[in-house]
Amino acid sequence: MRLRSPYDRRILGFAVPALGALAAEPLYVLVDTAVVGHLGRSQLAALGLAATVLSVLAMFNFLQYGTTAQVARATGAGQDEIAARLGAQCLWLSLAFGCVVAGLVAALADPVVDLFGAEGATADYAVTYLRIAAIGVPSAFLALGGQGFLRGVSDLRTPLVIVIAGNIVNVVLELWLVYGLDLGIEGSAWGTVVAQTCMGVAMLAAILRRVGRERAGLRLELARRLLSLGKFIFIRTVSLLLSFVLAGLVVTRLGDAPLAAHQIAFQLWVFLALVLDAIAIAGQIIVGQELGADRSDEAYAASLRMVWLSCATGAVFTLLLLALGDVIPQAFTSDESVLAQCALLWPLFALMQPLNGIVFALDGILIGASDGRYLALSMVAAFAACAAALLVAWEADWGVRGVWAALFVLILTRLSLMGARFLRRRWLVTGFA
Repeated sequence: MRLRSPYDRRILGFAVPALGALAAEPLYVLVDTAVVGHLGRSQLAALGLAATVLSVLAMFNFLQYGTTAQVARATGAGQDEIAARLGAQCLWLSLAFGCVVAGLVAALADPVVDLFGAEGATADYAVTYLRIAAIGVPSAFLALGGQGFLRGVSDLRTPLVIVIAGNIVNVVLELWLVYGLDLGIEGSAWGTVVAQTCMGVAMLAAILRRVGRERAGLRLELARRLLSLGKFIFIRTVSLLLSFVLAGLVVTRLGDAPLAAHQIAFQLWVFLALVLDAIAIAGQIIVGQELGADRSDEAYAASLRMVWLSCATGAVFTLLLLALGDVIPQAFTSDESVLAQCALLWPLFALMQPLNGIVFALDGILIGASDGRYLALSMVAAFAACAAALLVAWEADWGVRGVWAALFVLILTRLSLMGARFLRRRWLVTGFA
C-alpha cells in the first residue's frame, strides 16, 4: 500500500465525519453496558439478551445504505431534483417501518425472551428493557433514514452534530435515572428512549429544511426505487444478523458468565465495526457518484485505496486489543467469572479486525455500486457457513471460544466471496437509470 494517494483527501473528507457519527451510534449500548454492568450480573446478562434482540433492528439499515447509494448516484448524474425527492421517500419509509417494528417489539417481548432461554430475574429485566426501548424505535428509524439521505448529498456534518448531541443527552440521563433516581435497568432504557426521540426529531427537521415542503410528498415510484436496492440489502443484513442471533442463542445456554462476556465483546465488536465502516460509507458515496457520472476507472481506483486503508485500520485495532486484553473488560465488569470468559474469546475477537476492515470496505463499495443481488447471495452463503460452525461448536462443547470461532468463519466466507466479485469488476455499472 502506498503511503499517499490522490484519492486520500476525498476519502478522508467523507470518512472522518462519518467516523464520528458511526462511532457515536453504538455508544448508546456501550454506555448502557457500563452503567448497568455495575448493577449486577443478572442486569448485565439481561441487557446482553435485550441488545441481541434489538440488534435485529439493524436489518432495516437498507433505509440508510440504499438511500445513500441511490442519492449519491443521482447527484453524480446531475439529477438533484430526484435526489431531493428520494430523501423525502426515505422519511416516509422510515416512519412506516419504525412504527410497525416498535409494535412488534413491545408485543413479542415475553415470547422472544423465553425463546432465548433466559429465566428468573434475568428474563424479567430483559422484558422490561425491551418494552421500554420499543418506544424509541420510530425515532431511531427516522434518524437512520435521514443519515442515508444526507450522506448521499455529501452532508456528513449534520448527522455528526445530531448524533453527538444525542449521546450527550443519553449519558446525562443514564446517570441521573439509574443512580440519581435509583431506577435501575428501567432508567437505562428510558434514558436511551428520550435521547433517540430527540435525535429523530432533529433529523426530520434537518431533512425537511433541505428537501422543502413542495418535494416532501409521497412518490410511490421513487419509494419503489429505494426498495429495489433495499430488498437485497435487507436480505444481506438479515442473514448477517441471523448469524449473530444464532451465536446469542448458543451463548445464552452456556450461562450468565459466558453471556455477559459475549455481551462485552460483541458490543465492542459492533463499536469497532462501525468505526471501520466509516471508510465503507465513503465507498458508498464515492462509488455511487463516480458510477453515476460514468467514471468507472476512478470508481475502481478509489475503491482499491479504500480497501487498503480499511485493512490497515483494522490491523491497528488488533494490536491495541491484544495489548489491552487484560484491561478493557474490567471497564465493564469486576466479576471474576465474566473476566475469565472474556479471556477465552479475546484473541479471536482481536485477530479478526483486519479481515473486518477489508470486508466492510468491500461491502460499502458494492452497496455504492447498487450490486445488491450479489451482496444478498454472498451473505446467505456466509450465514450457512457460520451456522454450520456454530453447530459444531455446540456439539463439541467449545464454549464461548467456539462461538467466536464460528463468527470468524462468517468473516472469512464473506471476504472470499466479495473479494472475488471486486477483482472481477462486474459491479462497475455506470449511469443513473
